[in-house]
Amino acid sequence: MIRIARADDAAAVHDIYTPSVLHGVETFETELPGVEAMRERITARLRQYPWIVWEEAGRVLAYAYASRFRERAAYDWIAETSIYVHADARRRGIARRLYGALLDAMRLQGINQAVGVITLPGKSSVTMHEAMGFSPAGVWRSSGYKLDAWWDVGVWQLELQPPENPPRPVVSFAQLRETQGWNALLQRANA
Repeated sequence: MIRIARADDAAAVHDIYTPSVLHGVETFETELPGVEAMRERITARLRQYPWIVWEEAGRVLAYAYASRFRERAAYDWIAETSIYVHADARRRGIARRLYGALLDAMRLQGINQAVGVITLPGKSSVTMHEAMGFSPAGVWRSSGYKLDAWWDVGVWQLELQPPENPPRPVVSFAQLRETQGWNALLQRANA
């Protein structure tokens, strides 16, 4: 089941994230943030952007969220996306369903562009993003140093909807989650 993340999901989210911090390059974070920090991230991000989870039998197996791309107001209509799936839940289609719901929520907010930032070669992430309609938009060479190596980072971009001129303000996720549009999206995603 897809649902909005809650503060009490922090421990499960932290467990899913831990291998990427300690042993992977999916994130360039090098020190574990801790459960309380994860709780604060969830709570803070949900004010403006979606943070959703995939839950089965009371266990969170994956999470996806959007976040601010850049601080300047002119970037309000573009957001960066992230997704993490527990090792036990990979290759089951969870990532695509969860990511699809995230992108649909962003469309409802009025966000025009989604950006996925992928440490290369990142084959499974590249494959998933391209299956979701993302296109390569550039590479940042030797951008991050982790696990005793320099890593290139690729940027994938998806136009969620054509931009309006002038654009309407982006709807915060705190407002969107109270609408019928969000409820309908969630019903479709869980059908």
